[in-house]
Amino acid sequence: MWDPQWEALTARFDAVRCDLRGSGDSPLPDEPYDDAEDVRRLLDSLDIGRARVVGASFGGLVALELASRWPERVWRLLLLSPAWTELDPDEELQRFGAEENSRLEAGDVEGAVELNVETWLGPEASADARDQVRRMQRRAFDLQLAAPDGAVAKDPKADPARIEAPTLILSGAHDLTHFGRVASELERRIPTAGLEQLDWAGHLPSMERPEETTELLLDFLSK
Repeated sequence: MWDPQWEALTARFDAVRCDLRGSGDSPLPDEPYDDAEDVRRLLDSLDIGRARVVGASFGGLVALELASRWPERVWRLLLLSPAWTELDPDEELQRFGAEENSRLEAGDVEGAVELNVETWLGPEASADARDQVRRMQRRAFDLQLAAPDGAVAKDPKADPARIEAPTLILSGAHDLTHFGRVASELERRIPTAGLEQLDWAGHLPSMERPEETTELLLDFLSK
């Protein structure tokens, strides 16, 4: 999903991107796993003491947890439409989850994919962006539906008040209401956070207006 930003990021930084378990080239294991711990271990393996950390949606939750559990490892934190488990889903998000589960249980994986494309992309998304989300979501479903029984993610433990890094939260005006509430609550709880609402964005601004989002990333991360 970061392909549109990758050339600009690698031109300015030593950039690293990872597939979390159950996405891309990372299948789910046959034992419990910890996403934030995975990222911390990746940083250790690459001898990266502190990093500028960017996360979107569920990746935003992982970034949030990383910065909370190991604040000394995060230099700057940029969250795009982050998830957060401390705020209960509202009716709109619950309806989405129920419909997605219903389609998957009926064996309609393509229908579940299309539901995600329709839900997560705002009006600015191009046909190419929709095709990319379609491919990514199908890959994620294939991995997750094939997961062994022991593949259980540990509950995230993110305390925003422990985050020390300067933080910017980007929120899309066309996103589900729940994620706007999450962004506002995180701005209140993270001591060094600022919030910017993008009036054109849905849930995935980096794919909806790639060039504009790239400039936002570079401006914040370069400070």
